[in-house]
Amino acid sequence: MIIELQQSVMRANNTKASELRAMLDAKQVKMINIIGSPGAGKTTLLERTLERLSARTAVAVIEGDVETARDAERLQRFGVQLVSINTGGMCHLEAPAIAGALEQLNLSEIGVVVIENVGNLICPVEFDLGDHLKVAISSVPEGDDKPGKYPALFRAAEVAVLNKIDLAPYTDFSLEAFEADLRSINPGLPLFPLSARTSEGLEAWLDWLEQRVLTAPLDTDRSSSS
Repeated sequence: MIIELQQSVMRANNTKASELRAMLDAKQVKMINIIGSPGAGKTTLLERTLERLSARTAVAVIEGDVETARDAERLQRFGVQLVSINTGGMCHLEAPAIAGALEQLNLSEIGVVVIENVGNLICPVEFDLGDHLKVAISSVPEGDDKPGKYPALFRAAEVAVLNKIDLAPYTDFSLEAFEADLRSINPGLPLFPLSARTSEGLEAWLDWLEQRVLTAPLDTDRSSSS
């Protein structure tokens, strides 16, 4: 019975995600889903990304967290359309919640929607949100073994960001080991080592993202099985 219930939940989620993607495609709006563990620097990376991306197109943000709106409050200074979702203990966002958030946005005025998912490396990967682009973010203090220990995220992502490289001299982090695991899981995955705090490596990430969301065609075939 539990397995049947889980399958039913996933089917309902994936159906709603497909509907959302079709709706966004019709409106020519691209949606990005940022996934990473707590403390990886998701919000800081989003802040630095908004500084440039919001100057090129109208951006909206859906900010997911278990409790509080603190991350959403950090982003208010950008003046973008912003919706905060508290999951009340759930370790991920689901497509119906994203549908409710999108209803609060004026999509006719938006080119890109960015979702900051709940901090977790496992659960968010399982739930398609109707996004066109999954960003996997890890950080140096978490260790170089994250791709090997959490392969589903790096397999599903279209791009990976390794944040906080400015801290590498103070750790035993091995970029070679990190990248070796990453390549064994997803050989062609673009990887951007950077520091959102110091801006080291940030331009390469921003150049890639700008080209991907403003120039590249919509990927209308994404699904939770991709």
